[in-house]
Order: sequence, then structure tokens, then C-alpha cells
Amino acid sequence: MTRSGDSSPVQDPVCSTDVPATWPYSELLPPRSGLLVILSGPSGAGKDAVITRLEEEGFPFTRIVTATCRPIRPGEIPGKSYHFLTTEEFAQWRATGRFLEWAEVYGVPYGTPIEDVRRALAAGQTVLLKIDVQGAAQVKQKAPNAVFIYLGPASFDELVQRLRRRGTETEEAFQKRIQQAREELRQLPRYDYLVINRQGQLECAVAQVKAIITAERLRVHPREIRLD
Repeated sequence: MTRSGDSSPVQDPVCSTDVPATWPYSELLPPRSGLLVILSGPSGAGKDAVITRLEEEGFPFTRIVTATCRPIRPGEIPGKSYHFLTTEEFAQWRATGRFLEWAEVYGVPYGTPIEDVRRALAAGQTVLLKIDVQGAAQVKQKAPNAVFIYLGPASFDELVQRLRRRGTETEEAFQKRIQQAREELRQLPRYDYLVINRQGQLECAVAQVKAIITAERLRVHPREIRLD
């Protein structure tokens, strides 16, 4: 988008879902609360790509820094990329209830710090968590009113092709990943929404995720998110 006679790009405004603190809204509606959104899907479905594009577009949401015990990779920043814990620290966090959810993903433990989620929700923010189906099942037990979005491929064959193109695994590891993806796809009925990320149509998937979150933020009777 450009102005007439001006070649410099102009960012489209981000439409706010905030409710004006004026009558009749101030009298008839409850205060806006935070929203917890879960984005799941099999490896290769494009979850990271969707979230990256949402950030690039300035869509308002809060990411929670995940905890893990895997080694730090080049370019990663402790406390920003991940909370890097020792195996003993991770076990202690888990034992003392400091995770909203946790799971081992291909042998590596990951967990979402529950207090960080609580603080963001208390501030009225939209918390978007990218977690696997194991973690999503745990969240559903603790916060059943959260919004659960499943990001899927156009077909299982397309997903296999995407994973095959990565070429970063042995054939044995690749077959294990395929089997896990098949099991994860069977969990689809547990979710509220399905978004298909078709090959070459990332923008459509991003637009649909934005539409879901926007619609949820505009509810007259918002979801009550309580972390039991």
C-alpha cells in the first residue's frame, strides 16, 4: 500500500479489539480478560512460519518463553529464546507445579512456565502457545475454555513430502517422525478450529488464525480462562 505520489510503503493499521471504556460498554460488558490460544499440529505443518508471520505483521499477541534442557544452539539467547535448565532444574520445576504443560519431544523435554501465562492473562493479553498435542491435552485439563487451533497440511502425503525435503534425519528417525505425525493428526477432533496450511498458501493460513483470534476477542460473552 502506498500514498498517491509517494513510493514509500505505508503499513496497514492494526485494527484494535479493545472495547472503549465509555457507555454503554462500560456498563453492560464485563472487563475484557486475557485469552489463551493453543496452536498445535504435526511437525512440518508450518506452526513456526505462521507465528513468525503474525509477528512480522504486528498482530498483537504474547509469546511465552519455553523452558528446556537441551543445549543452547548458536544465536540463541537464554531467557529470550528459551529458559535453559539442567535436567535436575527441569525435574524440580515439574515437581513443584511450575509448568502449565510439559512434554518430551523427540527425547527432549519442553515446558511452559505457568506463572508467565498467568501474568499475561491478568494483564488482558492474548497468549499464543505453540505446543504439541501432548501439551495441548494437558492445557485442556487445566484451562478447558482456552482456544484450541489445529494447523494441518492439505494431505498426509504433502506433510511427508515437506518432512522429506528437510533431509536432516536418518531414514529410521524419519519414519518415527512420520508415525508420530500420523498419531498427532488423529487428535484433531479435540480441537475447536482447523486451519489448513496448504503448500504455497501461508498467507491464507495466517489470515485464518488472525480471524479466529479476532473473533474470540470480540465476543460479547468472552471465554473465562482459569488455570486450575
